[in-house]
Amino acid sequence: MRSIVRTAGVAAALSVALAACGGNSGGGGGGGASAPAAAPSASAAVQDALSKPAELTFWTWVTGIEKTVARFQAKYPNIKVNVVNAGQSADQYTKLQTAIKAGSGAPDVAQVEYFALPQFALSKQVVNLADYGAAALKDKFAASAWSQVAINGGVYGIPQDTGPMAMFYRKDIFDKLKIKPPTTWAEFTEAARKIKADNPDSFITTIDPGDAGGVDSMIWQAGGTPFKTSGESNVSVTLASDPGVKQWVSTFSTLLGEKLVDPQPGWTDEWWKGMGSGKYVTWLTGAWAPNGIVNSIPKTKGKWAVAPMPQYDAAKPMNAENGGSSVAVIPQSKNIPAAVAFAEWLNSDPEAVKSLNSEAGLFPATKALLDDPAFRDAPQDFFGGQKINQVLGDASTAVRPGWQYLPFQVYANSIFKDTVGQAIDGGGDLSAALKSWQDRITAFGTEQGFTLSSG
Repeated sequence: MRSIVRTAGVAAALSVALAACGGNSGGGGGGGASAPAAAPSASAAVQDALSKPAELTFWTWVTGIEKTVARFQAKYPNIKVNVVNAGQSADQYTKLQTAIKAGSGAPDVAQVEYFALPQFALSKQVVNLADYGAAALKDKFAASAWSQVAINGGVYGIPQDTGPMAMFYRKDIFDKLKIKPPTTWAEFTEAARKIKADNPDSFITTIDPGDAGGVDSMIWQAGGTPFKTSGESNVSVTLASDPGVKQWVSTFSTLLGEKLVDPQPGWTDEWWKGMGSGKYVTWLTGAWAPNGIVNSIPKTKGKWAVAPMPQYDAAKPMNAENGGSSVAVIPQSKNIPAAVAFAEWLNSDPEAVKSLNSEAGLFPATKALLDDPAFRDAPQDFFGGQKINQVLGDASTAVRPGWQYLPFQVYANSIFKDTVGQAIDGGGDLSAALKSWQDRITAFGTEQGFTLSSG
């Protein structure tokens, strides 16, 4: 299961209610006026809700999650959970915001990707779970996961899965060309040249012109912090000057200029065909990728291996997240304590977390499973017996802190293809395209009532 980080075809419809970000900053369940005021016994009420009759609706697009939900209902039969696929990523967010604006039709609980959560949190469209004792769960989760739900002093979701980045590579091709897994981006570029020299039709990897999340992750891994929010309304965007952005631009301008990477939309039949044939030799992506490789190109069994991401400074290794989701509670719910209890169990109970990993293919966000020897040390037959979860678990602990998404990242992602994506696809100036993206982002944010600074 992939937690999608791309957002396509979304624009103004996703901006509703953002101007309200300058409103009240606490209380009220963290949501709008319909959320009950939090009481000192709110945490106890969450536990008590597990023994009382309730019916919840859960919006999610995770394939196979029904099996985990069934485990919850078997343990807590008084609570019925209706699992609804309301669309994937941006499609769901459009429907969710429409229902919130209308005052009816929203679910009790919803899957919200990390990149989109600040938008819902700062506009008071999801419950502040800190008011219901959720902050006590912090130590159960990887630091990188928890940091993405802890927003502006509140807790606006329970981490469900993560996507620490790694390099999935065709070991058979690396071995044939006597290439060792590159540990630096300089080595990566040299490996790309060897691959191109051996087969002019091959590329060391692809870059999706429509995938803002993929580029965000690469900038994160380069040490960049181009988006920053302070308080509820102050936003800075420094895509034109951030050192990490410049570092990424330098590397990928070379790779694109020498046609060592292929500008290719991901997840299409053509893309998977290229992955299967060896046209594309590596995939730089999140730890959720093995499920897709195994299910989409099964004939490549035994040809893949996993290594850490290449580094800009081998002496100061750092990593980033690519993808991942939280589970948030919607203020419109008539059963907020039960909804909080469900979200917490689903994503922190050991039985549930193992089910999400083994039955839904999600890479864990909890320390208990990430550190479990049975998980880390299990050899993966498809990957030639490699214990890939050791690499992926270490990748999780290496994620660099400090990254922030915009409080209107969903909109920003929707215009990426028309700015940076055009430069990627057409061999244009990446720096100029990033400046164009920055200009459109800042104009939109200002229109929505935020105080923008840029550089």
